[in-house]
Parts: sequence; C-alpha cells; structure tokens
Amino acid sequence: MSIKILTPRPYRGETDLEAIAQLLNSSESAHQFHEWPSPAEMLMQLEIPSVDKRRDICLWEDSNRQVVAIAGLIIPEIGADIAGILWFRVDPQTKSNNLEAQILMWGEKRMGEVGRERNVKVKVLCGAHGDNSQRISLLESCGFEIERYFLTMKRSLTDPIPESEFPEGFTLKHIDSEADAAVWAEMFNQTFIDHWNHQDITIESVKDKLNDPKYQSELSLVAVAPDGTFAAFCDCQIHPENNELNKRKDGLVSLLGTRRSFRKQGLGRGILLSALKLLKAEGMETAMLYVDADNLSGATRLYESVGFQRVNTQIAYMK
Repeated sequence: MSIKILTPRPYRGETDLEAIAQLLNSSESAHQFHEWPSPAEMLMQLEIPSVDKRRDICLWEDSNRQVVAIAGLIIPEIGADIAGILWFRVDPQTKSNNLEAQILMWGEKRMGEVGRERNVKVKVLCGAHGDNSQRISLLESCGFEIERYFLTMKRSLTDPIPESEFPEGFTLKHIDSEADAAVWAEMFNQTFIDHWNHQDITIESVKDKLNDPKYQSELSLVAVAPDGTFAAFCDCQIHPENNELNKRKDGLVSLLGTRRSFRKQGLGRGILLSALKLLKAEGMETAMLYVDADNLSGATRLYESVGFQRVNTQIAYMK
C-alpha cells in the first residue's frame, strides 16, 4: 500500500452517497472487529435533519478524488455538558501518515466550535471493540481515556420466545403519529435521566424520526398504563443493507426503557418479549443489542433472563 496525500472536505450530499457506501462496505468486509455504529446506522446519520452536514461530517479523498475515509459526529441538540460521539471508517487499502489521528483531531476541533458557539462544556466520545488493540492504542495515544464498557449481546429467534405478561390494564401500541411525539419525548427523557451520559431529546427530533421514510413504526412499541401514561417502550430496527453484507438475518433492539415510577412490575420483560416476536415475524433469525455493562437498572440481568448471551465488549473512550 502506497502512502497517499489526502485532503479533507465537507460532505456534499447525495452525490457522495455511492462512494460512502462503497467505503463502508469495503471497510466492514476487511476488518475483523466491527465497531459501532454499523454501516447502515452511519448512513442514517447522513439523513437526520438536525445534523449540520457540512460541519458534522467530513470526508477525506486522495489525489484522484476517491473517498478513502469518512467521519461524523453525533451531537446532542440541547444540554449544558455535551458529549459528541465520533465515528469513522477508513479504506483498508489506504495508508497515510496519521490519518486516523487527524480524524480524531477533526472531531476535537469541531466539538470545540460547538462549545464556543453554545457556551457549554464539551467532550468527545469514541468507541473501540474490546479486542481491537490497534484502535485502543490510537485512542490512548491521542489522550482518550476509558469512560465506560458496553456489551454486545445476541439471542436466537429460532429458540422459543416466552409469552409476554403485563400488569392488569396495561396495553401495547405502536408509535406512528406526530401526535404522540411530545409524550414519547417526555417518557424517553424521564426514563433515561438517571442513565450514564443521558442527553435529553427534543420533540422535533422525535417528529423527524417518525417522518423518516426508513422508520419502521411496526417495530416500535409502547406500554400504556390504565391512566394513559406512556410507561415503557421498546424500539427495534432491521437494517437490510447490513444483513445483505453479512449474509445474516439480524434485528436490532435499539432502545428499551421503563419510566422510573413503573419499574419492578415486569414491563421491561413483557415489552422486550413482544418486540422479539415482532422481529421473528419479520423473518429475523437473531436479535442483537448493546447494553451498558454498569447499567444501574439491571438491564443486563433482564436480557440474560430471556436468553441473550454476551458476544463482545465495546469500550467508550472520552476526551
């Protein structure tokens, strides 16, 4: 591999999508350790209305104008102490002096701009697969420190799924209307307020999610209390692009939570089992999820109790 002179530039919209997809697929196929987020999740970031696409996404291209690296930041819209999540991928055939270190510096510079513009404290979060010694060495050499551990877990959907049970009077519903956006956002914020690195979401961001053509409302569940309160929720996703690339049939449990005043009633277990049956009905063979290893609400125990097993560890580094 020859060393190339690379130039960073902003994301230019739809004209870049094909080159980005090729880069992500080649990177995913070549690397043993699949870092979060997946290629499909990264492409979804390019479509979120709140993302400043010219400033929060950066591409690096060689002298032939071939895209050889991409990086992006997931920046919360509100908060007094903001952690931007930096993700990136590099073409496995490209070798350039300190390219990945340059990407980290780009992320730090951009978050510095956010801090000054909003007058808030900022930090950068970046992940590494627990066995990816090269990524770990890179982050630590650039001043990042371990902040948290997350577990990747999976469960076969071909194994029997227990029946869901809910307290008397609770019902399940799908979220597919903007009318529910404010109530859903309030539930989300109250549910995760005691979780690590919680950042409130806005009603507008929920509306954007509901209006996204790729949003799968049939895989979004809410448990509603007898008085109409949104008490628990579970969102799942299916990424056909990832499944085609990996020759798998995986469904992702992306969000699971119970409002604090409704915990210890079996709502989390009930809505999770209901969601697993939805994924199975869609033809999925495996359910995947990520969970904070130090989660205070006992999420890991819940997942293991319904058949999930630990696959690997992802490390969250912070600077």
